[in-house]
Amino acid sequence: MADNLEQVLAQANGDIVGQLRNNQIGAYVYPVVAPEFSNWRSEQWAWQHGAVLFDQSHHMFDLYINGPDALKLLSDTMINSPAGFEVNKAKQYVPTTPYGHVIGDGIIFRLAEEEFVYVGRAPAANWLMFHAETGGYNVEVINDPRSPSRPMGKPVNRISWRFQIQGPQAWNVIEKLNGAPLDKLKFFNMGTMKIGNKTIRTLRHGMAGSPGLEIWGPYDEQEYVREHILEAGKEFGLIPVGSRAYPSNTLESGWIPSPLPAIYTGDKLADYRKWLGADSYEATGSIGGSFVGETIEDYYLNPWELGYGPFVKFDHDFHGADALKEVAEHKDVQRKKVTLEWNADDMKTITGSLFNPGGPNYKFFDLPLANYANSNYDAVVDADGNTVGLSMFTGYSFNEKKGLSLATIDHEIPLGTELHVKWGEAPNTAKTTVEPHDQFEARVIVSPVPYSQMAGDTYQAGWRSGRKAG
Repeated sequence: MADNLEQVLAQANGDIVGQLRNNQIGAYVYPVVAPEFSNWRSEQWAWQHGAVLFDQSHHMFDLYINGPDALKLLSDTMINSPAGFEVNKAKQYVPTTPYGHVIGDGIIFRLAEEEFVYVGRAPAANWLMFHAETGGYNVEVINDPRSPSRPMGKPVNRISWRFQIQGPQAWNVIEKLNGAPLDKLKFFNMGTMKIGNKTIRTLRHGMAGSPGLEIWGPYDEQEYVREHILEAGKEFGLIPVGSRAYPSNTLESGWIPSPLPAIYTGDKLADYRKWLGADSYEATGSIGGSFVGETIEDYYLNPWELGYGPFVKFDHDFHGADALKEVAEHKDVQRKKVTLEWNADDMKTITGSLFNPGGPNYKFFDLPLANYANSNYDAVVDADGNTVGLSMFTGYSFNEKKGLSLATIDHEIPLGTELHVKWGEAPNTAKTTVEPHDQFEARVIVSPVPYSQMAGDTYQAGWRSGRKAG
């Protein structure tokens, strides 16, 4: 019986790719919050055209890091510069391994001089906890992990609740709640507002160019605050967003949430793998998609490939700095993050195959989010069948009436190029989320990130796209 990740991997007999592609954990679940409060189409529509309330209280880790060495722990483990990281500011936290590969990411809030909170998924939280325990730092870490998956309605007590009020009408809702105008602070700056008789801490956030806020407070005040927000929002059409629509917002905003944490190999990470439990996210998680790497390193990504290149600052020492200095010398030839716009006719073919008794039967494309593993890796190929990138987060936007995916592709491919995404797994794995199916090569157009609909006459002809230049 394995006790840690290192022992789990030893049981794979060298086939780590096969191990992770066949893990049977099931789909990644967003727990506790109801799947839909109205319907996912209206909820997507509202975040671009009205106002929404996101409930982020349950699916992320909140890691409270307090003490004299708290900033040093963060500085030593993040590619970001610690310069200017003052109280009441936040940063997107990106840690890398000693080999320069991304582990995950999240948001770090500086609440006070020696008080921080990390909010995000498990990989970066685990990395922080490991170094806090083993690195000799004078810090206290309090872990408020994500809620377990359970039916909506059963109480789950956490330290804090966490909401976002977003959309074009969000600021009207916020100022009505506050009872007075509120300064629009700079992005990722923190302040306070009034909600009923509570003073609430805020983080300036935003979607699609509209100002909004992330807010949080003690968990026992959650329902009080929620009721006040929903009541104030009625005038402006605010609706709550369920767990079905919520993760699909990143298709429009451009954040890739779940790259594979690049920790499965390398002698410098052996102690970390021994620290991670056999029941950890890293040990039980699954890889999905048509891309099958020869080794697990084929799934590792550096910051530039995920759009985090501008975050890399060498004004401080951090895990991975030496490796990234070498990558930085060739940063202009790294793969780049893009949105892929899926061909409408091919989307209809994939969906229509559900109604073909005689086949072919293509991999089910769930709406609004089609991911079926913890980390998703579909091969992006050119007209000659060469793999030129990885499609990593896939779904549907009711606002754009498009299938979209977030991808990292070869740097020289211009916007407007037509490529293909291999949709479906071949051969099929043992994952419980994968039914017997045929692969399908869906046409996609390389588009900006964040996504904005591109006029057809700007699409790039030629360049291995299979389309003739005019």
